[in-house]
Amino acid sequence: MSLSSKSKSRSCPSQTLLGIEAGGTHTSVLITNLEGEFIARHSLGPGNFRLLSERGLKDLLIACRRLAPSPVAIGIGMAGIREEEDCSIVQKAAQSIWPKASLWVDHDLHSALKVAQYHHPEAPGHVMVVSGTGSCCFGQSNRGKIVKCGGWGQHLGDRGSAYDVAYRAIREVIEVFDHRGRWPALGTKLLRATAHMEPNDWIAWFQEAEKSEIAALAVTVLSAWKSNDPLARKVIHQAVDALVSDAVACIQRLQLKKPHCAVSGSMFVKNPAFTRRFTDCLGKMVAGAEVRLLKKDSAWGTIYAASSLLGGCKPASGNPGGITLPKPTHELRIRPQTLGLSTTESRLEASMNLDQMSPSRAFDLFQSEDANILKCIRKVAASFKAGGRLLYVGAGTSGRLGVLDASECPPTFGVSPDRVVGVIAGGRRALWHAVEGAEDDSMAGWRAMQFHKVKKTDTVVGIAASGKTPFVLGALSRAAFVQAGHVMLCFNPSLKWTRDHRPEIVICPATGPEILTGSTRLKAGTATKLILNMMTTLAMVELGKVRSNLMIDVQATNEKLKDRAVRMVCTLTGVQETVAKDILERCKWSIQETCRRLKAEPSSKRRVNQIVR
Repeated sequence: MSLSSKSKSRSCPSQTLLGIEAGGTHTSVLITNLEGEFIARHSLGPGNFRLLSERGLKDLLIACRRLAPSPVAIGIGMAGIREEEDCSIVQKAAQSIWPKASLWVDHDLHSALKVAQYHHPEAPGHVMVVSGTGSCCFGQSNRGKIVKCGGWGQHLGDRGSAYDVAYRAIREVIEVFDHRGRWPALGTKLLRATAHMEPNDWIAWFQEAEKSEIAALAVTVLSAWKSNDPLARKVIHQAVDALVSDAVACIQRLQLKKPHCAVSGSMFVKNPAFTRRFTDCLGKMVAGAEVRLLKKDSAWGTIYAASSLLGGCKPASGNPGGITLPKPTHELRIRPQTLGLSTTESRLEASMNLDQMSPSRAFDLFQSEDANILKCIRKVAASFKAGGRLLYVGAGTSGRLGVLDASECPPTFGVSPDRVVGVIAGGRRALWHAVEGAEDDSMAGWRAMQFHKVKKTDTVVGIAASGKTPFVLGALSRAAFVQAGHVMLCFNPSLKWTRDHRPEIVICPATGPEILTGSTRLKAGTATKLILNMMTTLAMVELGKVRSNLMIDVQATNEKLKDRAVRMVCTLTGVQETVAKDILERCKWSIQETCRRLKAEPSSKRRVNQIVR
């Protein structure tokens, strides 16, 4: 079980309160003193009661005990608890671990509601609307009546949740495709987000993907909504309407007038526009309803519950046939003729006794086989400058290397994930497992480029050690058909390309036979990675993403990268570290913006500002 923590640098007092909020994706553990003052916060693995075995429940609580050995009182809010019997099981397990502690156990919605009750005790009643991976609405009147709407899980409920948004979006995309025969822009974004080639791949994926994995697609849908995508707008509005409907039902059943409605969960917390729409829609349905984000995150409700056991912090009481896809009517435009066996398949004389070599001798052999690496930069840079994309297409090792280089571009150069895209034969599963027959389907390569909406301003780089992989040839043929840039990176000098069936550019380094015969993940794979790195790095230089030899658009997402950003600003502008860090923080760690601001601001004014601050 993974463990991470954040805590204040002070020693723990002998008497503490322990709050445990166990959810479907992680468990939050809070430790405070008896006055409710923060001591430490920790994060553990998932803790949904319905998904935990008896042993798993015990292990989770034992992990909590390591963090808080002897609390005076404990509050436990656990997702999946539905009946009194569920509470009894958790309470019994907790008592066996902390026999002297007072215990409060309920589902996590009740503990979340306690936060709203504690901060707004004057309200006639409270309704808690949660929309994260799942969703639920839970309310309580001051007279103690409790009502719950939703919370039935992704198959029976979770309306308005991240999972529901993702699920609705994919269904809407497929419906448009079925009814109108066109593939919508939202579909392309969702394919890229799931690392799939075409909608057929979603059928098996939905059967094996984790709930949280599907729910993560809501980020893509929300982003498309903000960009005024019509399908995304429809899906988000339906999600908000579903949450409002549940909230209104709770309010009416509790007979509340001017109720306080608290909202929490990632859909609300991370998306202010989503919260605003919910607030507006609920206001039209219920006069005087007040909507607020929780003042503290819901895990604090478990601390309030624990404290109430000691007399403090008292809240108010109580598709089987698949999807028919259009087939191209054009023949494969890109195809080579083979004049002999690929050098990667022939045997290298120097490694005939590889199985008998010492490790040091074998390593020297690897080092001696140099690769002649050729570059294809101008076309990629031209595509970027024209607003186009670079798409890597490959199978097996070649496909994985393309996906790897594509995934490294956003954090390294601060570009959108849409600008460099990796497509692998067999889709997402092929990143970890061999997918039988995937690379032999040329039509799948063609369709993948259709659904990724390859256009004239894009460049498609096919990666195939043999140069003959049908999936890659199909993708390049589609690129040629729409007049996009099409490049072949291979390691087979025995191929002959006729004038009418040749890619625009053929990159064919002479890496020679592999040391381990036929294993193209070795020399051919190493050469591939070098060339792909060159393509993106030098193209990004052309786009102004590099100054001197510094990557000035790197995303400073951790302390190491923030330190690097400070050093870069100091190097480029000559300011002191304190000044560089201060301006970087104000510029949200954008190195380019920081340098522009420092260049525009006279040094004398900068010194005055430093003194004032």
